[in-house]
Amino acid sequence: MIYIYIFVLLFDKKINRGVFMKIAIIGFGAAAIGFIERTKDSGHEIHVFEKSSDIYSSSISGIRADGKLFVSKNMGGDIDIDLLLQKKLVDFYINHTDNKNVETGTSFGNTDYYEEFYKNGFQPINADFYHIGTDQLKEVLYNIYENFKSHKNIHFHFDYNVTTVERVNEQIKINNSELFDNVVVAVGRSGHPLIKTIIKKYPKLILDNTKVDLGIRFELPDHIVADLNKEMYEFKVRYKSRTGYMVRTFCNNPSGFVVLENYGDFTTVNGHAKLKEKSKNTNFAILVTIQLTEPFNDPVGYGSYIAKMSNLLAGQGKVILQTYQHFKDSKRTKNLYRVLPTLEKDKYILGDINLAFPRRIIESIVDFTEHLNEVIPGISNPDNLVYAPEIKFYSNMLSNELFPNLKFIGDCSGQTRSIIYATAHGYMIGEKLL
Repeated sequence: MIYIYIFVLLFDKKINRGVFMKIAIIGFGAAAIGFIERTKDSGHEIHVFEKSSDIYSSSISGIRADGKLFVSKNMGGDIDIDLLLQKKLVDFYINHTDNKNVETGTSFGNTDYYEEFYKNGFQPINADFYHIGTDQLKEVLYNIYENFKSHKNIHFHFDYNVTTVERVNEQIKINNSELFDNVVVAVGRSGHPLIKTIIKKYPKLILDNTKVDLGIRFELPDHIVADLNKEMYEFKVRYKSRTGYMVRTFCNNPSGFVVLENYGDFTTVNGHAKLKEKSKNTNFAILVTIQLTEPFNDPVGYGSYIAKMSNLLAGQGKVILQTYQHFKDSKRTKNLYRVLPTLEKDKYILGDINLAFPRRIIESIVDFTEHLNEVIPGISNPDNLVYAPEIKFYSNMLSNELFPNLKFIGDCSGQTRSIIYATAHGYMIGEKLL
């Protein structure tokens, strides 16, 4: 009986240790939201460390950029995510809007468009889209925060910048102070300084680090793409250019706006659309995927270098704007004609992107655009607008198996590139931990 009592006592303590683990989540973006949603009722003590000053800060998360959610097996990341889970997480975000008002649509629901793109060498990507809108994202993030904060086991720490993560015996220490049983890093693409510090200390975490997307934000009048936008809210296509690089469209915004994205030490361009306020232009990204080989091992560093070079030419906090014809002919743009930019005038300078981008990237974008014009006449009009730089960082692909209690989720892991895939990745890692 004594042996049985001791065994039950030890087993009970083991169960309690499992139930009451102390977990740190670094960052409060899409991936962290997925992780917390899955683990919030587990009883674990969860601490969320966010460098932004409060929940209202515009820099708190990549989901502030546009709020375009999509369900697809062909885009968004390098992990296999069940379509039912993707739709469940889309509903999660929509249920945190105040009025459940979102725009929906599909890509390539029109067979003629699919066949036309395919005939001209493009690979069309199928997806279902749900657009919350930039103007609703603030309330969505706030409502999610209030939901999580109501759980007594979840604690938020704003204005807390994590600079070091170190393993100490069986625990993880952050900022050389507090110890945790598990640490989940969810800092997104903008968290590359912390990721760089971690992999410098633990280089075996890196599984792959050779890829980066470098490109431009393209803007043109709505009427040129009116039929396309009517048939599908977002068209996504890939094309293998004559340079050998794969080129793709990303983040199409009918009647949208071009905006800046600040990474701290450099500025890039992005785009968004609102549910209520509309412009007369459509914008989308054209991105060239660069896959380099050894000894290359710093995709974020390479992309950052190109961005800084562009910013150096444009001036601090600005991007370069150029007409498509001048972009194609390597000439500086000095005046605009029929197409007027939606980006505020004090945030760009008219110039020549060719001075900052490698020529092979320029040739890939031009080849892509000229072929796109075969499907959508007017795309290559000389006075359409080109902004640079637009860069999507894949980050290093990091291992979640090397250290059982140190996990990387979302875009900082190098395995996701979208809101839903990042949220799902966090959700799945949370489920695995439970």
